[in-house]
Amino acid sequence: MRATGRTPGPARTAVDREEQALHVQEWLETVPAVSIYALVALVIGLESLGIPLPGEIILVSSALLASQHGDIDPVVLGVCATAGAIIGDSIGYAIGRKGGRPLLARLGARFPKHFSEGHIATAERSFQKWGMWAVFFGRFIALLRIFAGPLAGVLRMPYWKFLTANVLGGILWAGGTTAVVYYVGVVAESWLKRFSWLGLVAAVLIGLTSMLVLRRKARNMAPEREPVPATD
Repeated sequence: MRATGRTPGPARTAVDREEQALHVQEWLETVPAVSIYALVALVIGLESLGIPLPGEIILVSSALLASQHGDIDPVVLGVCATAGAIIGDSIGYAIGRKGGRPLLARLGARFPKHFSEGHIATAERSFQKWGMWAVFFGRFIALLRIFAGPLAGVLRMPYWKFLTANVLGGILWAGGTTAVVYYVGVVAESWLKRFSWLGLVAAVLIGLTSMLVLRRKARNMAPEREPVPATD
């Protein structure tokens, strides 16, 4: 069959992300525990303040690694991830509030794939419709996770509202992801030794359900893009 030339669909994207996670985990196995804590906090912090980085992949890979190696404390890992998320978002808010819309234009020129006019318009409509909860649920969507802090500052969201959503979202996303992935990894390793494949599948499904529910709710929150009128 001939290639259709279509862009990769969600299934292909999911496979690519799984492959990236595997490569990241292999690399993390060679890094000392203290460096992993610092790396997770740094990458998630930079992603949260508006720089497109694979924060979620680093976090999931590190939590899975913690379930297999006793040198990495999942509690410390979760605290570092949460701190990075909250601090990074707060810095992004301050930068956005000071830089205003010209900042978004500069980001669009620097990162056109992530900060295109269409993406900014979609994120802005989410903020207009949901207010501070766009910051909270944005934690569970990669694109909005990058936008949340700077855009909230640009739109002059009251800081107390932003901080509330930022802290709650950071704890639930970073801490919750660490706990779920770590627990699933521990249970999976134990059941794999007993060849209980049915139990492994059940553990994975139960562990991912809470994350998928929040992701679905966050995606439903984002409004559909309005059609662009044709120009003569």
